[in-house]
Amino acid sequence: MDPCELSPSYVRSIAPYQPGKPISELARELGLEEAGIVKLASNENPRGIGPRTRAAIEAAIPEIARYPDGNGFELKSALSRRHGVDMSSIVLGNGSNDVLELAALAFLGPGRAAVYSQHAFAVFPLATQARGARGIVIPAKDYGHDLEAMARAIDDETFVAWIANPNNPTGTLAGAAELEAFLRRVPERVLVVLDEAYNEYLPPERRADTVKWLKRHPNLVLTRTFSKAYGLAGLRVGYALAHPSVADVMNRVRQPFNVNSIALAAAVAALDDMEFVARSYADNLQGLRQLEEGARRLGLDFIPSHGNFITIRVAQVGRSAAEVYKRLLRRGVIVRPVGGPYQLPEHLRVTVGTAQENEKFLAALSASLKD
Repeated sequence: MDPCELSPSYVRSIAPYQPGKPISELARELGLEEAGIVKLASNENPRGIGPRTRAAIEAAIPEIARYPDGNGFELKSALSRRHGVDMSSIVLGNGSNDVLELAALAFLGPGRAAVYSQHAFAVFPLATQARGARGIVIPAKDYGHDLEAMARAIDDETFVAWIANPNNPTGTLAGAAELEAFLRRVPERVLVVLDEAYNEYLPPERRADTVKWLKRHPNLVLTRTFSKAYGLAGLRVGYALAHPSVADVMNRVRQPFNVNSIALAAAVAALDDMEFVARSYADNLQGLRQLEEGARRLGLDFIPSHGNFITIRVAQVGRSAAEVYKRLLRRGVIVRPVGGPYQLPEHLRVTVGTAQENEKFLAALSASLKD
């Protein structure tokens, strides 16, 4: 017997998550110099980290031989002050992906279902399937969530509704009124997980005050991350805000010490560095416009984005997106294919980089389309 057959069939049928190609891997494969490679595949912050965060990391290193605070008291305290919620409403995770997995682990299982949109974040179907739950996939509306259709699709077995806002990889945004209408319509037994990983990249007037909704909707879970605007993707730290009873259940299935000590210290410092986040927002807005204008010059359609990335339709007559992706790799530019589970085979997702990185991508894209 093949040992893998001992695992449940729903686990064996999972297609593993494919991350963006690392710079070192491309350098090895094609014999390129790492310094000349531009990676715009994983929606990372091109500004790196701020000086306060760097100092906090250095100060935490002497204690690295000790286990971290398993309850994350300092970070929870900082998040409690920032958002005006009780510490009992906070769940910490090894990135927001971990928090999403905790929600699935706590509320999904065989005989249950979760509803999510076509083109939605790949972790939603993965987390659902890994628990043996049924996925209800709703066709996208203008590449975004059709919340009315999602609400209608909820059946007696549905216990989770996954929403990413802004959505990755499309960058689409559902408005506050639309989201609140969805929350009012959804049965209270359905946990609505609202992933707001790119919230800091929204203009202030587009940021819904979703934290206040927690008091009105005890079935709402908000997830956020320090991997994007705060620049801590390599340290993996995220969090959820939820009703205390929901947070309690999620914390029961959370691994001890799931956030390391360096990440905890860095996140506390990064949360307080609003000047760095504000600059990251401004730089991203400028870079997004640069990429949009470049796509227009090349005659390419793109999905208007509210994140730190843009998804461009690069497939043309005689050229597939997969081929354009390979040509970009040969020119030392890594972007993200979004076929497969994302069902956007004609598109490539491009992270907003520095002005120089964006320009190198646009030049490489122009040349790749002409080959």
